[in-house]
Parts: sequence; structure tokens; C-alpha cells
Amino acid sequence: MKSIGRNMVICQCLSLLPTEDIECPLLDYGKQKLTTKSLMKVFVAAQLDQWSSYEHMEEKLRAYPKLRQEIGISEISGSQLSRRINELPTEWVQKVFVKVVSKLERLTKGYKGIPNGIGPIKIVDSTEIRLPEQLCDWAYISKGRNMVKMHTRLVVASSDMIFPDKIVPSTGAVSDFESSSFLIEESDSTYILDRGYPSKANLMDWLEREISFVARITKNLKLFALEERIPTHPSIIRDAIVNFGVSNKPVRYVEYVDDKGRTYRILTTRFDLEDHQIMEIYRNRWMIELFFKWIKGHLKFTKIWSTKPQGIWNQMFLALIAYGLSLIVKLETKSTKTQWEFYRVLQTYLYQSMKNLNKELTRKSKKSKGRQKVPIPIKKENLFVGTVAVYKHITKSRIR
Repeated sequence: MKSIGRNMVICQCLSLLPTEDIECPLLDYGKQKLTTKSLMKVFVAAQLDQWSSYEHMEEKLRAYPKLRQEIGISEISGSQLSRRINELPTEWVQKVFVKVVSKLERLTKGYKGIPNGIGPIKIVDSTEIRLPEQLCDWAYISKGRNMVKMHTRLVVASSDMIFPDKIVPSTGAVSDFESSSFLIEESDSTYILDRGYPSKANLMDWLEREISFVARITKNLKLFALEERIPTHPSIIRDAIVNFGVSNKPVRYVEYVDDKGRTYRILTTRFDLEDHQIMEIYRNRWMIELFFKWIKGHLKFTKIWSTKPQGIWNQMFLALIAYGLSLIVKLETKSTKTQWEFYRVLQTYLYQSMKNLNKELTRKSKKSKGRQKVPIPIKKENLFVGTVAVYKHITKSRIR
């Protein structure tokens, strides 16, 4: 890992930001007080440390001179940040995101995906972000519903290492199957897809391009059985070779029931796996739901910095850049903690040195059971003590 002495952890994270393409003086002509590079660092710091408002940003930057030095500013106002985030071309932010993803791909090159012969997978899905009704008419869906979507492709490098390698921001009216052409591009992994993606046209396109997929389908898709297989798992209802519509290429159909009695109809090109492995692959789709929940909670993605489309698209990329930088630090420190555990520790030590962070990451937890005590009969505790509160006891009546 790049050494920056005893500088703060948050400065270490920001120093990893690949900003080479946006450091041209011509791009920042007349904007010396807040360059594009500095602007992006401010917002990545805001995502890492969960700054709640522009006023909060000002306070944090005033409080930490070393942070201002790393960002490259002497002082800044919230109004400047608000104006510039709406002016910043999203294409520039996207380029930085792509470079962060490239570094993550290099660091996880030896990872084998999901074990037991399943291999690398990519999960495609979208998440919705609600917007203020009065301020975002451009994102109108229906009465009381203004929203945008973040269509996401999530790489599952291993059971405990996931990261998005591509996103497509959109207004809320863009459906999942419309976004699939942007996200389902290569045949280097098996794609896991929910019911919103496999339209008949999409399925035929994926088969033509030899895309490997495991997709949940609706009851409306008519299937024609070519061969029936004997299920090998009690949860599997049916395992068959089928085709659909005008397609002459056979696909595999696996139908199973989960623990809550819900039926899943899966179409896949993975003929090489057992039926229970197909079921296991689709169950891994929960990873993207966990990812969406995590970035909305820990990166405060639901707190928007702008009500303009470009500002919101920029925030999507900046939030994922912050997430990516935290993973780079995790991989370079060779931490054995889970992604979520590591991020919690990272946030705790953001304003301390890397030495202190590494010390915490390598600290061995005590597993002693402690002193064994002889069980003592539990006495009824008197919950009401003191003279401040007023207590009136009511005896429960006996129900006959």
C-alpha cells in the first residue's frame, strides 16, 4: 500500500483516488479555489464519513487541516459545493469509477467466484431512490412518487468479496429489461437475473450471444419440454430441457420451492451443474439486495446532495467510488474481516493513523468463556426504584 506516513486513514483513502484524467488546468480554468479533483475528494470524503449536509461538510473541513491539505483547499462554502456538483460532467466521474473498478479487478484476479464448480457470477438488478415530490418533477412516476433508479451489475469475486463493476443511472420509468442491454455484455461469468429481465426477446438475444445465465421467469413464458430429468434434491419440483417460443436452442428449466413455500421458476444455460447447484446460484441473488441495503444505510445514499439529474447521477458514482476505495484498502491491508466489518472499523479510525487501523485489524479477539459460576435462583427484580416517577400497580385479572 502507498505509504503516507502517519497521515489520517481518510487521507489514505482519498490519496488512492485515480484523478489523473481530470487534473488538466484547462478543465479548471477560473476554478482554482475548487478544482474538479478537490470537488470529487470532498464528496468521496462525505460518503465515507457520512456527512449529513453541506453545513456538516464545512464543519468537518474546518476541523481537520490535514484533510483540507489532502483535498487541496484552504476553505470552502456549501453553496460552492452545491453549485459545482450540478455542473460536474458525469462522464468525468464515471471515468474515475471505471479506474477504481479496474484496480479492484486486478486485486481480485486470482479469485474463483462461488466454490463447488459454480465459478464467477455477476448479479444484475436495480434499486430505487425516492426524490422530493415538489423539487424533482423531472423524475415523476405517479402521484406522490418521484424517483430514479440505479441499474447495477455486481461482481461476486468470492463468497465474501463483491463490488459493482458497472451502473446505469436512469429515471424511474426505465424498466429492468430495457436496461439489460447495457449491463449484460460479456460471457465471462454467469449472470443471475430476476423476473424483470428475461423477456422473450432478451432471452433469444442472450442465447444468440452465448451468454451464460440463471434467470427467474414468470408464468407467462410458455415452455415446450424436450426432456425430463429426475430431481436430486427434495426442494426441486422439476428439472427439464426445454425451449420457448420461436427459439430452437434448448435451455434448462429448474423449478423449486423455498423454505416459505414460494415457487421459483428458473431458466438457465448451465447444463453442467446439478439441479441443487442451480438453486444455490439463484439464492446468491440476495447478495445484491444486501449490497443495496448496505450502501443506502452506511453510505447514506438516500440522503441526496442535489435535486438536479446531473447532481444525482454524480452522487451515485461518487458513493460507489467511496465503496470501491474502502475495498482497495481492505485488499491491500490483507484484512480477513468481512467487507461490512472492515468498513465499520474503517469508519471508526478515519481520523486516526494507518498504524492504528492496522493494529485494530490485526488485534486478536479473546475467546475465553470466563469464570464459570454456579447457577443462582433468579429473584424477581424490583424494576421501580427512586422517587421521581409515579407508579400504580394493577393486578392482572384472571381469564376464565
